[in-house]
Amino acid sequence: MIRAARADGRTIEIKGGGTRCGFGRPMQAGVTLSTHGLSGITAYKPSELVMSALAGTPMSEIDAALAANNQILPFEPMDHRALYATTGAPTIGAVAACNVSGPRRVKAGAARDSLIGVRLVNGRGEAVKSGGRVMKNVTGLDLVKLNCGAHGGLGLLTEVTFKLVPKPQRTGTLVLEGLDDARAIAAMSAAVGSPFEVSGAAHLPGERARTLLRVEHFAISVEYRLGELSKLLAGYGEARLTDEQEALTLWRKVRDAAPVADSAHPAIWRASLPPTNAAAFVAEINAAGLLRNHFYDWGGGLVWLATEAHALDTGAVHRAAARAKGHATLMRAADEARARADVFQPQTRTLMDLTKRVKASFDPDRILNPGRMYAGV
Repeated sequence: MIRAARADGRTIEIKGGGTRCGFGRPMQAGVTLSTHGLSGITAYKPSELVMSALAGTPMSEIDAALAANNQILPFEPMDHRALYATTGAPTIGAVAACNVSGPRRVKAGAARDSLIGVRLVNGRGEAVKSGGRVMKNVTGLDLVKLNCGAHGGLGLLTEVTFKLVPKPQRTGTLVLEGLDDARAIAAMSAAVGSPFEVSGAAHLPGERARTLLRVEHFAISVEYRLGELSKLLAGYGEARLTDEQEALTLWRKVRDAAPVADSAHPAIWRASLPPTNAAAFVAEINAAGLLRNHFYDWGGGLVWLATEAHALDTGAVHRAAARAKGHATLMRAADEARARADVFQPQTRTLMDLTKRVKASFDPDRILNPGRMYAGV
């Protein structure tokens, strides 16, 4: 199908479960190519903690198979349906293509850190395999990491292989209340930098400000670490151990960006930056009169923002992120706004030249998801 489209000079929009259709720059592709028919787990041996699946396999199928063996994907992938008000089924291929990660990234890394193998078809119509089902198997260029987060611009992923981890025996979440942004980030930094293996650190500002700190795994270990973490954070107030069901609900909201997803404001951003710069970054956006809502994940290293529409045209968010030594991504806005504004952090000329050369090596005619990330790429 890709060869035929290339021969006919048609561009291709790659589609998985359709849950992230509002992300990236809008495209005017000649044809849509869906991975819906590429579905099914192709290899899974629980004792080896590795799973391979075709790209169109729904995440519900992946989760069910893992749950039956008390295993999980380490990076806790976000579900974008609330953010984009979509009703499709998230797929494992899209998780890899978009490097979709959640709160556990602060400890376990991103999706790309657990992705160890891919099969794809590039823009030339060539089938490419990189990596495999064991960790030490890559020679030459690491095409696995290169394609994780390329948003389908380099190739259509047909199969992905992820390493897994055991499901935690117990999860405990401490809540600190009433901290402002700077104090909350300081508390989270202290917790994440401690030896107590915090697997989630988020701050929800507002009238009832809450700072969430999560530890996981063996019950006896969790009990000890919760106690020690409470002592460590005594200077920030009393740390309350929350009910497990309440904690599960809170972490799902953090994972899926619920505090801003429900916002009526037109522009939703996420910014990745050093935690020490996060509060000042938010304060700068607020001082410009653009901020309407926000919260922090990854110990302050990830900031979700809801802003006014004119933030898109001024470039204020991208400039503020650059000054904070980070980058910002426009996650949700109207089609016309995403067409005229930079969605991803603008690149330097040198980096953009490199991006174009990488694109050309995989997709010389620019037929795969053209312009999805950057205009003309």
